[in-house]
Amino acid sequence: MLDREGFRPNVGIVLLNHKNQVFWGKRIRTHSWQFPQGGIDRGESPEQAMFRELHEEVGLLPEHVRVVARTRDWLRYEVPDRFIRRDARGHYKGQKQIWYLLQLTGHDWDLNLRATNHPEFDAWRWNDYWVPLDVVVEFKRGVYEMALTELARYLPRHDHRNRYLRSSMRTRENDPHDLRHEVAQQFELPPGGSFEPDPQTNERLGAAPHSNHASS
Repeated sequence: MLDREGFRPNVGIVLLNHKNQVFWGKRIRTHSWQFPQGGIDRGESPEQAMFRELHEEVGLLPEHVRVVARTRDWLRYEVPDRFIRRDARGHYKGQKQIWYLLQLTGHDWDLNLRATNHPEFDAWRWNDYWVPLDVVVEFKRGVYEMALTELARYLPRHDHRNRYLRSSMRTRENDPHDLRHEVAQQFELPPGGSFEPDPQTNERLGAAPHSNHASS
């Protein structure tokens, strides 16, 4: 489905985790990285297409995310002739996209690159919001920059560092054990893991050194 100018309607997805990092996927069997995206089918709204692509490409359902914002207008990019099938040349020009900013409300393990029989990605990672455009196929870089710039104003604000500093000042005056608890919150632990503070930190906080000898 093309518009009169030869652009196919499309959606792009910027998916955030709780640190405002973005889902960054490696296109299957290539060295290119990109955001999830896909075409809008006839009769679909952009939002319906976005949720369909979200599931097809990364395995997420509407209950796993919250829609934060979307771009106001279509953002367009042209595809060079060498990337267009010969029978489409002269008709197909490129993509026009609405970009969505989503907040992941589920968990990392909800993501599934094999949700369909036609996967788009074979690897993924969380990346800083301003992704490295040099690993994006060249003709998409301008649209990525425009989408990220427009959506950046809607990024959720997290003031973890300042909150931690204020909490640290209070706990130093009260209980050193509380401070160790605050320090522990700054680390992501694997399932079943536990935070073990540095013995020197214990001594500075006025607590007894921790013994590593298990009782038999």
